[in-house]
This record gives sequence, C-alpha cells and structure tokens, in this order.
Amino acid sequence: MSSFLQKIHDMTKDRAAAARRTKPLAALKDMPLYTRTPAPVMPAFAQDGWHVIAEVKFASPSEGDIRMPAVPVEVAQGYLAAGARMLSVLTEPRYFKGSLEYLSAIRAAAPDALLLRKDFICDAYQLHEARAHGADAVLLIVAMTEDVLTKDLLQTAQSLGLTALVEVHDAHEMTRAQDMGAGMIGVNNRNLKTLKTSLDTSRRLAPMKRAGDVLICESGLSSAAQLQEMRSLGHDGFLMGTHFMRKPAPGVALAALLSECAA
Repeated sequence: MSSFLQKIHDMTKDRAAAARRTKPLAALKDMPLYTRTPAPVMPAFAQDGWHVIAEVKFASPSEGDIRMPAVPVEVAQGYLAAGARMLSVLTEPRYFKGSLEYLSAIRAAAPDALLLRKDFICDAYQLHEARAHGADAVLLIVAMTEDVLTKDLLQTAQSLGLTALVEVHDAHEMTRAQDMGAGMIGVNNRNLKTLKTSLDTSRRLAPMKRAGDVLICESGLSSAAQLQEMRSLGHDGFLMGTHFMRKPAPGVALAALLSECAA
C-alpha cells in the first residue's frame, strides 16, 4: 500500500468509527432510504451505447480544488440530462470535499438514477451508510485492503443489494479481484505513488477481462478518441470526473463528448 493510501485508510477507519458512535447501525437501518432496494447495475452496461459514469467531484489529491463552490444536485441533473449511465458521488470529505449528504440529496432529486458511492471503503459500516443514503453501488479498492477483508466487504455489499465496483491497478490486483468473485472491475489508470495517469494500464489489463464481466476504464480520460479506443479493447464503461467538472457546465461537456463518440 502506498504511503498516501495508508494515510487515507487510517483516516477513513477513524471516520467510520466516529460515525458509528454518532449513528449506530440500528439508527442507519431506520433511515428511510435504507428500505429502498438498490437497483442492479451491471445489466445497464450490457446495453448498447457509450456508458459514462460521470463523477460529482469537487476536489482531489492530485488536482486540488476542481470546482468550488458548486451545487451537487445541479451537477448531477446536468449529467443525467446529458445521458450519463451512472453517477459517481464522492463522499470522502477531506481530500475530495465530498459528503454522504450529497449522495442522499442526489437520490432525492433523481429517484431512478444509478448512483455509486465513491469513497475509501474499509469498514462494513460504510456499506450500510451507502445503502442508507441511496447508493446502488460502492467502490472497493483492492490496493487498500487485505484480500480477506476485501472479499468480506464484497460479500457484505452483495448481501445488501449493492453492486461492488472493484478497483485494480495492475495484473496482480486484477487476478485477486477475479479470484474473489468480482464481476464489475474498474481499471484505475492513476499510479497511486506518483498520482500520474497513463491509459497503458487499461491497455495492458483489458485482455484479462472474463466473459460476463463488466470492465470500467477509470481516470485519465478526456476525449472521444480515447473512449473509442478503450471500448475497442473491451472496456464497457468509463468513469470520468475532472474533465467535466472543470468545464463551465459539466452536463453540457458530457453531452458534447457523447455526441462526438457516436459520430
């Protein structure tokens, strides 16, 4: 684990412990959205089309502030109007300036949207939080948790009806994710040690895709040509945030990209 990932892992464990003290699991289960059945995610990526997971993200460790201030619901509605297949909502507060309240607010405004909670999940409590705030899916990062815990989180997510997007960075992590039974795998093109991106990661790992799996290309994407290349290699979807969030109107930027892809 990189030193940065270790640091954020430790911070996240403390954050989850503090949240549990404030709102025990029983209280989470009493929240109205907890009774909602999460929607299945993988079938949406089997349809024809350009499947962009558009990210509601206001900052990042590599970019600093990206778009501040902004209204999460307005960004989300713009993305959905443009044709986003799913929304990724950052809930990590320090480095990404996210919030679980953004997730529940977007769910209230868009009851039928597919929503991914993107955070550094290292405690099963966070999966219950995700369901209680309206998520359909959660991100699990193979590089951040040991295999036993990652598999336990994957199984717990499944038991809660949540789809796990299991993130990998190299062939070894890809094999580990597949051995755990991950069906939706995200290939992150960002090097966690340097924070630089290279699409070569997605190029190398695409041949490892198994029949029936959903493969998502993450990070470093900004053009229709890149999406076209990644789809030709076998990637089923594309997680993009910074490229859109730097534009005056993120939804308009997504619409333009999708139009170019389809041309």
